[in-house]
Amino acid sequence: MTTTGALGLVEEREPAAAIDWELAARVAVLTSGSTDYARTSNAVTMPGELRVLTARAQALVEDFTGLTSAAGPATAEVIDRPRWIRANIAGFRHLLEPMAEKITASEEARAQRPMPGWAKSMGSKILGLELGALLGFLSQRVLGQYDLLLPEEAAGSPPGGVVYYVGPNIAVLEARHGFQPSDFRLWIALHEVTHRTQFTAVPWLRSHFLGLVDESIGGMDPDPRRIVDGLAEIVARVRRGESAVGEEGLVGIFAGEEQRRTFERVQSLMTVLEGHGNYVMDALGAEHVAGQAYMSRVLSQRRQRGGFAQLVLRLLGMEMKARQYEEGQRFLTAVCEAHGPRALDGVWAGPENLPSLTEIRNAEGPDAWYRRVTAGLHG
Repeated sequence: MTTTGALGLVEEREPAAAIDWELAARVAVLTSGSTDYARTSNAVTMPGELRVLTARAQALVEDFTGLTSAAGPATAEVIDRPRWIRANIAGFRHLLEPMAEKITASEEARAQRPMPGWAKSMGSKILGLELGALLGFLSQRVLGQYDLLLPEEAAGSPPGGVVYYVGPNIAVLEARHGFQPSDFRLWIALHEVTHRTQFTAVPWLRSHFLGLVDESIGGMDPDPRRIVDGLAEIVARVRRGESAVGEEGLVGIFAGEEQRRTFERVQSLMTVLEGHGNYVMDALGAEHVAGQAYMSRVLSQRRQRGGFAQLVLRLLGMEMKARQYEEGQRFLTAVCEAHGPRALDGVWAGPENLPSLTEIRNAEGPDAWYRRVTAGLHG
């Protein structure tokens, strides 16, 4: 952006960020809760153990699924909550900054949607606060994560990205529920390595997923009128005695019709990926992890917590993620029970083979999907 200063000199100014990222990071760390993890023996022993268990999990997952990672051995890293927060802020920033640049750097957009400078500054701080509070809350719950959001070519990024384990959270659950650490850690590794295998063994999946995300973000309309309309919808729902937001959360209220269609495609893809992760995790866990059934019950109940946690997840449109695990796993299990475990090979043949939400949620969906895919493969 170019402006003329008081002395008639041309000044170059960076457009204001749409999200105050520094504020988001500070708020997230402040609300993430403190632990004494760094002073425990787990901080010393867990990284080496999880590197070994991750390698074992990769061998088990690839043999079970028939998918072989094109990126070689997985890189495992045990981190604390602040490190998890920083990694996710970097990922969000990579995804959202192109949209922010489109909004703030376009003179035409500003002319069409004039907004006072104080309003833009306040908006970036509000978004920073919201994002920080969300990440601080989630940092206390997440156990593992496959880092997909950062670009593959990022400096220092290993082939295929990184599988993160949040050490303090794993240690807390092990102590609280009496889990055998070696078994619980292998079980968590099976789930996260399955996600890495999906994205590094299926050539089209990463670009397809990120393309849908870019499509969702790129289609966002910053028009203040849409914000006003969204707030009016919330008020109308409350007056009708309904929940203020539906299962899609605030995203569903403020999204346009085209975004909703894209959102549904993202939702169906994530349901398959999360369901597949749980399916593989439980199938292999039943054979290789002592106490797997008990661990599964605990984590299921943990995802279904009520009270404040449920309210936060619902407002942010993340409540449906808990159902994604269950719906996706139920769908994939039905396919495998009826047609054998290799029937899932059809999922990875191409994006056109991905099951729709209707197929996932309909009782006849697994058979209908299998007939559709096999007809396409042999047609």
